Amino acid sequence: MEVYLDNAATTPIAKEVIKEIEPYLHTYFGNPSSTHSFGRKTKNAIEINRRKIANFINADTNEIVFTSGGTEADNMAMRCAVLDLGVKRIITSKIEHHAVGHTAECLKKSHHTEIIYLTTDEFGNPSIDELKEYLKKDVKTLVSLMHANNEIGTLLPIEEVSSICHEYQHVYFHSDTVQTMGHYKFDVKKLKIDFLVCSAHKFHGPKGIGFLYVNKNLHLNPIITGGSQERSHRGGTENLYGIIGLGKAMELAFTDLEDHQQHVQNLKTHLIEQLRKIDSRIKFNGELNIQKSLYTVLSVRFPKDICNSMLLFSLDIHGIATSGGSACSSGSTKGSHVLAELPDQDDYQSVRFSFSRYNTKKEVEFTLDKISSIVANKK
Repeated sequence: MEVYLDNAATTPIAKEVIKEIEPYLHTYFGNPSSTHSFGRKTKNAIEINRRKIANFINADTNEIVFTSGGTEADNMAMRCAVLDLGVKRIITSKIEHHAVGHTAECLKKSHHTEIIYLTTDEFGNPSIDELKEYLKKDVKTLVSLMHANNEIGTLLPIEEVSSICHEYQHVYFHSDTVQTMGHYKFDVKKLKIDFLVCSAHKFHGPKGIGFLYVNKNLHLNPIITGGSQERSHRGGTENLYGIIGLGKAMELAFTDLEDHQQHVQNLKTHLIEQLRKIDSRIKFNGELNIQKSLYTVLSVRFPKDICNSMLLFSLDIHGIATSGGSACSSGSTKGSHVLAELPDQDDYQSVRFSFSRYNTKKEVEFTLDKISSIVANKK
């Protein structure tokens, strides 16, 4: 039996998405910038999907900029905030995705942007009190805090943070929503946020496509030049197949969303309960409270005396795909920068289990059985 529990890294593309894309691989192939009928057909398809995607988050169509994925969207938001909006200071945390963390450090070097890191608690929650104090200083600021941590699943109280930022005219708010787009409902008009991001392959869409939501009151210059595509926000021929797939994937994600959420949460809760029975010393990283934790992600701390660094390999041998942290750090000699900020890690080996709506209780039971046998052999 093969079990895929690494959905925070990427998800299998839905068969309905493949079916939606297929005609655009051979029949509707025109360049969207061409004025003839072949081009008009594909341009129309792009705009139909832009409107569909905008409606799902209650945005205007001109607020959606298609990108190659979440990393580019994060880069565009942060770099344009400094280059075009006059931001002199970025407030963030040390457990953000590298798309945010590394970009902030680059801006510090290239544009002398001040970087402030909020303190995070034992569950990965950034200090809201510190944020409130820092924002009192009248300097153009970008607050960049992710909605849900991709390694430990802790959720940001995004409405509260947005409300705090909205009190100040000199503050912009950007949230990396890669792990939550397609898994939670967003209403950008109520949320009053300046930037949020999407990557289709996190919710059964194709890889290499996403979008940046940009509040229509902001005027940005492109960071990729060479054409007037995307209303001159991003040069280059549009990823037609990706955009079609992204639109369909969002449609599937928001169809029966509450049922999907409940199904996945039940799998996660069952895994937590049964792991505790296998060994009482097994612990968890991040928040476990359902209201404060991303329902698709569970980071587990196994005592090293029963599960050493070979645990991931052992699970893989049994056909179970999991992760030791973020997929973007795979192959790196450095450990997880997120786990490094959390206490009580030295005597534990962490494994991230991440779920999708396609996972089943049978798969979780199979995984628990293999973990139980691995633990028993180590004792």
